[in-house]
Amino acid sequence: MDPPAGVKGARKSPGFDSHNPVKLCLSVSFPVDRPSGFAVIGTMVLSVLIVDDEKHTREGLQQALQENYDVSIASNAEEAFNLMDSQEFEVIVTDLRMPGKSGLKIIDKALALPNKPAVIMMTAYGSIDNAVEAMKRGAVDFLTKPVNIERLEVLIQRAVKTKTLEVEVKQLHERLDEKFSFAGLVGNSEKLREVIDRVKLVAPSKATILIEGESGTGKELIAQAIHQSSPRARGPFIAVHCAALSENLLESEIFGHERGAFTGANERRIGRFEAADGGTLFLDEISEISPSTQVKLLRFLETKSIERVGGNKPIELDVRLVAATNRHLDQLVKEGKFREDLFFRLNVIRITLPPLRARTEDVPLLLSHYIKIFADENKVPPLTIEPGALRTLQAYPWPGNIRELRNFAENAVVLRRNGKLSEFDLEAKFRNEPAVHGAAASGAPAATPAPVSLSVEENEKHLLHEALIKSRGNRTKAAKFMGISRRTLHRKLAQWPELDVVDR
Repeated sequence: MDPPAGVKGARKSPGFDSHNPVKLCLSVSFPVDRPSGFAVIGTMVLSVLIVDDEKHTREGLQQALQENYDVSIASNAEEAFNLMDSQEFEVIVTDLRMPGKSGLKIIDKALALPNKPAVIMMTAYGSIDNAVEAMKRGAVDFLTKPVNIERLEVLIQRAVKTKTLEVEVKQLHERLDEKFSFAGLVGNSEKLREVIDRVKLVAPSKATILIEGESGTGKELIAQAIHQSSPRARGPFIAVHCAALSENLLESEIFGHERGAFTGANERRIGRFEAADGGTLFLDEISEISPSTQVKLLRFLETKSIERVGGNKPIELDVRLVAATNRHLDQLVKEGKFREDLFFRLNVIRITLPPLRARTEDVPLLLSHYIKIFADENKVPPLTIEPGALRTLQAYPWPGNIRELRNFAENAVVLRRNGKLSEFDLEAKFRNEPAVHGAAASGAPAATPAPVSLSVEENEKHLLHEALIKSRGNRTKAAKFMGISRRTLHRKLAQWPELDVVDR
């Protein structure tokens, strides 16, 4: 028996029923198991809506597809609208010309839905004009009747894969927005708020930005936040660490090169500038670039064009430049190590990041943030930092800034003691003490000099505090270190309750 009218190219499955000639099998390639024979994406059964005013066409397509898809049918646009409002579809296959509203209205409706199903248009009135109009409205493809099932199968698979890719890209951008948005800048200090306010102000502009700050203060994170908060957020963000490459490699890396430009240049290479077209190029440690690279960079800032190494054809680009340095460029200009005209071009807007020691109130928030990250990564409960340890960590100057704090948090999570971190677990450097060596390592307290110009009482308090730390809170050992009785130690602790710790 022949397939239903309006349907052609049907293939008989091994389980073909002669009493049901429209029971067809479509080979759908998805790398997952199919529950009950349905084609799925992830764990979701693919839903298809067939809209056609011709009964034999819509029912024939339903029977041809239902073995692999969850298929619904509608005889006109109004029925289709009701179904689209009550359930979600991944793909809609609709006739173009129908009584009442045409298939073009179904495209409009589909594109207005939150999930935006892919629409495949079909019609017996195939023409270039119809195809162009349908594609302009947002249809993913166009079929003429009678519908070829194999062709429809290919279009459905293509539409679903495209939809899946769009969802993944959207989710990726959402994760990037979350990671590099202002919410990703952890802290509540006034100095950080000033930086964030400045970033919000300059991000929407096209201005070149210079970020200054010590190593580890988060210059690249600020650059990413600027990019994600700008109209270029959907464009590329390309980062180059200038100090990590030699002069020749850096120039080729940034500007690209033509084939034969130098020994080993066997093919043309697209540089980071061209890769960043339509987006943002971040040049970290800009102070380390050579004089020749400085000249080329200045030319880009003046003309918005580059030339590849070994080339002579200007390439116009739409790239926003964000540069960063841990050195004072104005001082390097005075020393003749950096071009003054380039400095002026880079220094249109300057953002200075404070070192962590200048915003110590953010240390607890940063520690909590990174401890959670590393606890999740290592699948362990978050580490608890006891008050004494937290006070000590806040008083530490963090010469490596946020990078050092991040490394400390990871180390603490991995080497945690019963899920808690006390003052006694901290390395000597955090308490501004020399490392323990020799005899001190055997149990005696290290010879930590007391601060100068202290009264006798203050000096005694300092020594008692050191003894308690070295004994890890054990009062008996602390009294022995001090050369006093345990009763005297108890009396001293009553006098200075802030030093009081329990036996450990």
